[in-house]
Amino acid sequence: MLRNAVSRGGWLVNSARAASVAAPPSCQLSPRDPYGQSQSTVSSTSPSSLLLSARRWMSSSSSSSPEDASEPSSSASPGGTTSFGFRSVNTEEKEGLVRGVFEKVAPSYDLMNDVMSAGVHRVWKDYLVSKVGVFPGMTHLDVAGGTGDVAFRVLRALRTAEATARTGGAAGGPALSAGKVIVSDINPWMLDEGRKRADKLGLSRRVDARGGAVAALSFVEGNAECLPFEDESTDVYTIAFGLRNVTNTLAALKDAHRLLRPGGRFMCLEFSHVTQEPLRSIYEAYSFNVIPALGGLVANDKASYQYLVESIRKFPKQEELEELMREAGFRSVSHENITGGVVAIHSGFKL
Repeated sequence: MLRNAVSRGGWLVNSARAASVAAPPSCQLSPRDPYGQSQSTVSSTSPSSLLLSARRWMSSSSSSSPEDASEPSSSASPGGTTSFGFRSVNTEEKEGLVRGVFEKVAPSYDLMNDVMSAGVHRVWKDYLVSKVGVFPGMTHLDVAGGTGDVAFRVLRALRTAEATARTGGAAGGPALSAGKVIVSDINPWMLDEGRKRADKLGLSRRVDARGGAVAALSFVEGNAECLPFEDESTDVYTIAFGLRNVTNTLAALKDAHRLLRPGGRFMCLEFSHVTQEPLRSIYEAYSFNVIPALGGLVANDKASYQYLVESIRKFPKQEELEELMREAGFRSVSHENITGGVVAIHSGFKL
């Protein structure tokens, strides 16, 4: 079937659906059901061994400064090395180390976000979602979205849009299909926190008070470099504060391009690089002196937050990430700095 791209919500979306092509064999992940529902995982390594790897790094890491950082690292090759904060590690080792970090921070992740940013991260996420342009029946994939902060915002907006469309729909017109929002994360502990939050907020329901279908929410474990979804199966792909933790940035971008339907949009909200003084110096001092200390005080985990700060400095600069997106196949690539470049939203389309 042909797909016709039409303008809606300020960007191109698909007005027709075609049969999706199955994901490449390399992206078929082994089944796993740790939470009583269909799941996928990307590694047979046990969580305990992953945590042990992370703890070995944490016990040997010492406080670093921005001057310790080398040039940003955006990709890694099998058998080679990549960055884990300011430290160089074997490519195969990074995934386990990052998993270990997020296993430790998962219970306090949302609280720490509030403490570290004085709640400003909520404003950044609200702004990201305001640019998504939800529409009835859409499929939205939020990657590295464990605790659901972005996905829940999209889900609420989507359910509102669909309720409005049903109310204003012509009598006898075609039935409106409910959309879906998928939260994907490599870390099962983060996904578990997301499920708990969804249940607490009443977002897990799939029908409204009248028994009608509403946009569904689901959680799927997967590696952003090779997610367990079919080709051209999503309309919008968001990733917030997660791309810098991926071992191979370019591989993740290429997989995002694979998953999007023609006309679909990729959006990345990520900590970026401040260039203007005096904000740059203030931000550097705060990042390396205050954030790890807050991690130790609030979450009893200074080392994990030291890594998170270092990972920001190793992440590609705004223009470098744009180039990687173009290399992955995206078009109409752009970025918008927010709060002076403390964070940036990168956007690209599959055309």
